[in-house]
Amino acid sequence: MSAVNSKTKFDEGRLMQVLVAPIVSEKATMIADKTNAVTFKVLQDATKFEIKAAVQLMFKVDVQSVAVLNIKGKTKRFGKSVGRRDNIRKAYVTLKPGQELNLGGESA
Repeated sequence: MSAVNSKTKFDEGRLMQVLVAPIVSEKATMIADKTNAVTFKVLQDATKFEIKAAVQLMFKVDVQSVAVLNIKGKTKRFGKSVGRRDNIRKAYVTLKPGQELNLGGESA
């Protein structure tokens, strides 16, 4: 994965848009503690290579692996009207040992 990524150049403007938001939840915190992985909400068409490059560019950390999953939006009703929530694409970014990513903004 890293051999392909090191040769491929991505548009820096695109990489700044790939990561939509960090996901901070109880599950994401447990995964971060156990496996040194950080969870992000990403664009629907983002690839693993783009996500890896974006995290390395924005946070200056070394990424070991990226796992991506798609979550289908739920159908919701409000009275007679039926709506649907947006689909979400999540990325679990595992950092190399010794690397740390602080999303809270406070210093260590």
